[in-house]
Amino acid sequence: MNTVQIIAFTHRQFNFDEIGLFHLDDKERIDALTNLKTNLDIDELMYLSTCNRVEFIVSHKKKITKTLVEKLIKQLLANQLPTNLSDIVDRAEIINSTAAVHHIFSVASSIDSLVVGEREIITQVRKAFEECRENKLCGDVIRVLVQSTISTAKKVYTESNIGTRPVSIVSLAFLELKKYISKKPKKILVIGAGKTVTSMLKFISKNQQHHYTIYNRSIEKAHKLVEALSIDAEVSPLTELANHSSKFDFIISCTGSKEIVLSLEKFQKINPNNTKSVIVDLAVPNDCDVKISENQNVKLINVDQLKVRAEENLQARAEEIKRCLDIIDRQILKYYIAEKERNLERALSSVPKSIKGIRQKAFREVFAKELETLDPGAIEVVNSLVDYIEKKYISVPMKMAKEILLKETTK
Repeated sequence: MNTVQIIAFTHRQFNFDEIGLFHLDDKERIDALTNLKTNLDIDELMYLSTCNRVEFIVSHKKKITKTLVEKLIKQLLANQLPTNLSDIVDRAEIINSTAAVHHIFSVASSIDSLVVGEREIITQVRKAFEECRENKLCGDVIRVLVQSTISTAKKVYTESNIGTRPVSIVSLAFLELKKYISKKPKKILVIGAGKTVTSMLKFISKNQQHHYTIYNRSIEKAHKLVEALSIDAEVSPLTELANHSSKFDFIISCTGSKEIVLSLEKFQKINPNNTKSVIVDLAVPNDCDVKISENQNVKLINVDQLKVRAEENLQARAEEIKRCLDIIDRQILKYYIAEKERNLERALSSVPKSIKGIRQKAFREVFAKELETLDPGAIEVVNSLVDYIEKKYISVPMKMAKEILLKETTK
């Protein structure tokens, strides 16, 4: 367990634009992480990226220092190195050993999330691990950690009321937008076609027949979104956004762009009559220029504003969080035992091979002449006897070691 460490860039220490610097695009992510693992000499690496955090979960023999964090940032952001590099390094959290396990358990259980009680995070943790495992970035140490993390999160959701009224960033945004949605169908301009936009449109389109105009870099992905949700929509490439000419009531935007997608100038062009509109910007960093909100006819809802609502949510659930933390503390002990057992299994993994070697030498060299005098039936009995003893020589020491380990852990 001492090898597990975390480098975290979260909403507690960074604003969303800064966190957005560490979001890696799908196409470049695996290559970037593979190079990072090699260059920093990390044994195992898992990358977790959500709307309010980017974390690097690592198995590393040496204690992570600020120097290593600086190397990580310089490698990831080589093409856009921030001028306040030293400040970012200082604010990055380095979490070690038991504290690291407590942290990842809390994250997956939504205790450390921007919005407490959102179940989406457990899926994000699982998918992040699966992607890194499939690409050989992480191995057995992080596997055991993630198994215990998922188990803990499920236990928290089952044995507490933290998720009885789950509120994600998307649902918070929808609750705000719902104030402006009547039973009459609306015309909605959509920028992006990713998971966040899909989740938002699921909320909006439920029992409503709105008309959507979707702008996205990938036309194919946008068409898949329309097909999946069975909505009435037109699809155009993102490059055509500035040429949008029809009226709209709402704008919903969430892309992976690191630059402003909807500038003030572009907004004024697509809304020449300055009609009232509501903009929901769920991107990190923001897709929409905040200057747009200076217009009295515009209501802008973005992640920074939702963060305030999330903090209120956090305070309201303080008692439930205490119960969840008690569950996490108990689960950490179970993880400690599981990891110790796995370490024992790793250490004893060579025993079966050694025993088989002794067996082969006994049959081929030490007792070869004696065995030649035996009939086939007797040979079969000897083989069965040796098979039995061989299995016991492997299982008995393992069982005894685990019992000793359990006693030491529960003292």
